[in-house]
Amino acid sequence: MVKTLFIEEQIDYVGTQLAPHWIYTKFGLPGDAIVAFLGQARVPIDNMVDLKDRMENAFIYSPLMLHFIIEHFDSNLELAVYRQRIFMVAIKEELEQFEIPVSRRGDDLYVSKGKLSVSIATRSLVSTLIHTGLNIETKDTPVNTAGLGQLGIIDVKSFAENVMLRYKRELEQIYEARCKVRGLAFEG
Repeated sequence: MVKTLFIEEQIDYVGTQLAPHWIYTKFGLPGDAIVAFLGQARVPIDNMVDLKDRMENAFIYSPLMLHFIIEHFDSNLELAVYRQRIFMVAIKEELEQFEIPVSRRGDDLYVSKGKLSVSIATRSLVSTLIHTGLNIETKDTPVNTAGLGQLGIIDVKSFAENVMLRYKRELEQIYEARCKVRGLAFEG
């Protein structure tokens, strides 16, 4: 169903990676997929998808993040936002395995008062796309942040793989739940 891949090479996220077929053209994974990689985040205003952030000139920067790009080949933006929220819950649940007290407010994760994540869902002509970044390091971030490093998450690759597996399983279980129910006939 959903293909997953942790990319070993460092890739600095500038916003242009949130594009249709980026996963396929760069890493050979056609169809619905999620990839994870490490890299700086420095998203200039012109590359921002979030209109509110653009209007507020709120740039995104982190010296090192764990990035996830998700692409699903449908055009339903509302469904993409639901998937984004499911993905954030998968991250939250994985952090709770380490007994890290994390809270979720919409599509944002916080540890104490530090913002751990950035995330956006959007659509293209052929797909819906999600980017989520989790701070690893927090030096010089523009807002109060928390990072995986300070939380004791040392094996970031295993953490990322577990999160992707949680998301994949959740989508598979949703599909199976949809397929196992008996349809009802309605009278007019």
